[in-house]
Amino acid sequence: MAPAEPRSFGAVIKAYVALTKPRVIELLLITTLPVMFLAADGLPPLWRALSVMVFGTLSAGSANALNCYIDRDIDVKMRRTRKRPLARHQVTPRAALVFGVVLGILSVVGMWVTTNLLAAALNLSAILFYVFVYSMVLKRRTSQNIVWGGLAGCMPVVIGWSGITGGLDWTPLVLFGVVFFWTPPHTWTLAMRYKEDYAAASIPMLPVVATERRVVLESIAYTWATVACSLLLWPVADTTLLYPIVAAVLGAFCLIEVYRLLGRLNAGKSGVDLRPMRFFHWSNAYLALLFLAVAIDPLLA
Repeated sequence: MAPAEPRSFGAVIKAYVALTKPRVIELLLITTLPVMFLAADGLPPLWRALSVMVFGTLSAGSANALNCYIDRDIDVKMRRTRKRPLARHQVTPRAALVFGVVLGILSVVGMWVTTNLLAAALNLSAILFYVFVYSMVLKRRTSQNIVWGGLAGCMPVVIGWSGITGGLDWTPLVLFGVVFFWTPPHTWTLAMRYKEDYAAASIPMLPVVATERRVVLESIAYTWATVACSLLLWPVADTTLLYPIVAAVLGAFCLIEVYRLLGRLNAGKSGVDLRPMRFFHWSNAYLALLFLAVAIDPLLA
């Protein structure tokens, strides 16, 4: 079937924007901006912060567009992804590839010119890891794909910090750990909801190849690790009492939600009756509110 080009300029723009997966970018920016407040110990320089956000957005858009190019054969098999531009033949594979590469070049060069070499190098490594390690190797070969592939999603934390300070420290590494431990249960609960999709596309996500009990128990373990790592920021970054209080409260709610999954499982429920999307949506709110506390805390010191 020949690709059908969008009929209007607006439709073309919409298709290319969709290639960048804006909702995923929003989640990445939620972790980038607050870290810059922490790195600056208050309000970060406006121009530097804007540069990191703009070129970080281009970086994430590049990685996502290239991921769409690589996954075009499986996206058509999954209900959740079959409306993406390549699956609907709104953009040609070659155009998507060129678009992703151009965005990547602009993001790295722009980050280098407006911030520093370290931030640009971390930016480049995030793109390369997501495309070549996660999308091309891990995703289709191992049930631990999102565990190690999730490292790319942790990179905005260290990029934001290095963009302001020009270096790295234990503080951004702790927050890197928070995102690392948060990613598997967040993604696995989504995969539980779309288990049939991943199975149809032969993607060995943990919920596809393991029992629901194993998925829930591993989600509990990673959630405990997330909460513990979030509290570690208090002594490492020497925050005010606001941050640990918020982190503890949010962590408690997150643990309650993940244990509710276990409770439903023990009650004999399975599949959609486990209500995995409830935890998925709460985990989104958890990360956003936790990093909001990260941004507000240095303003109170």
